[in-house]
Amino acid sequence: MDNRAEIREFLASRRGRISPEQAGVEPIGGRRRVPGLRREEVARLAGVSVDYYTRLERGNLEGVSDSVLDAISRALALDPAERDHLYDLARAAAPTTRRARPAVVAATVRPELQYLLDAITGAPAFITNNRMDMLAANALGFALYSEMYRGPQRPANHSRFIFLDPRAHDFYPDWERAANVNVAILRRDAGRSPHDRQLAELVGELSMRSEEFRTRWAAHDVRRHYAGRKQFRHPVVGLLELTFQAIELDQDPGHSITVYPAVPGSPSDEGLRLLASWAATEGVVERARATAE
Repeated sequence: MDNRAEIREFLASRRGRISPEQAGVEPIGGRRRVPGLRREEVARLAGVSVDYYTRLERGNLEGVSDSVLDAISRALALDPAERDHLYDLARAAAPTTRRARPAVVAATVRPELQYLLDAITGAPAFITNNRMDMLAANALGFALYSEMYRGPQRPANHSRFIFLDPRAHDFYPDWERAANVNVAILRRDAGRSPHDRQLAELVGELSMRSEEFRTRWAAHDVRRHYAGRKQFRHPVVGLLELTFQAIELDQDPGHSITVYPAVPGSPSDEGLRLLASWAATEGVVERARATAE
């Protein structure tokens, strides 16, 4: 990833979405040709010189202090995920980071993590890396994402499924939201791992093959996605509305585990039991694991 371009486009996109009225500042100058704040207004809000802010927005965050990053975050009304992303971009701009050998995010999981997944029997659970690869799953995880495992590419990948497989539009009742969230998470992870060659290749592939992805990627939206609710329309058991919790695995950088339990006693709770029965009867898990290896 081109760190300078990422910084430049991210800051410009955040500046363009907020008006002087929203920021609580007196507009500078006359009629505006483009929406959003001017650089002079951001500089005033952040308490820095116009020249200094201009340097930052041109992609040079080298040596910038935390206090300045915080001031810019406030001036641009960044949310916590966007603020973290700005800090990630600044870390990537540091000379020591640029010289460091890029960390490789593993494409496999430790056996102990598979044991953990298999111990979760009442809810789909799986482990992904920062490229949205499905690295491991329990029985219900394989069954829930059986459509994704029908694709030819391995490892199965959430982003490729959403943007390149037409079945994803049926699988996700709110496909637009699923697509927005997927790209925002991928963009956040790209900021964390700017030298990940495989991640850059995935972004390049999806940008070439999907206009829907390309448009969303250009928006520079980022987000955290650790808890909430999600709907699926499984081809066998129908609509499932599940809660989810995602936890980053500190001992396995770039990996996270996600669990999708249903509300006890709900129709989706019964749906998961039907899903487990179908998976056992049809040998879904065995086929998925065989093709995942």
